[in-house]
Amino acid sequence: MRSVREELQLFVRRFGLLNASCCEECCGEQVSLVQGHILFEIRRAGNPSMQQVAEELGMDITTFSRQAKSIEAKGLVERQISPDDRRVSLLRLTTAGEEVMARIDRYMLERIEKIFASMTVFERETVARSLELLNGALARAACEDNVACCK
Repeated sequence: MRSVREELQLFVRRFGLLNASCCEECCGEQVSLVQGHILFEIRRAGNPSMQQVAEELGMDITTFSRQAKSIEAKGLVERQISPDDRRVSLLRLTTAGEEVMARIDRYMLERIEKIFASMTVFERETVARSLELLNGALARAACEDNVACCK
């Protein structure tokens, strides 16, 4: 039996999470994998601050700011000053950003359905529940440390 680490490494590689051009393939845009994560987090959080998204993704604010400027220049994200604190920039998806996310969502749903097609309903539910448990355990254990990083 392979170790959990080995299974996770294989999953990341086979699912394409190391593929630098994954978003170009699925949405037809010049959007990097990191930028896809940023768009996803902005949508998930609903008009978050730049700092919130950077922290959620484990990115330093300088790197995040460069990425945010890039997707803003592509017309996918808009910044606005927070009405509560003028030093804080809030992010939101533009209509074009929402359309890109919809294409990414469709692509990912098709991939997941293709992967799950060979599984029984019980196996699918087991995988979904296992991922939920794993994400919960990661959230509790992570604190400030990224489990996969070497420090």
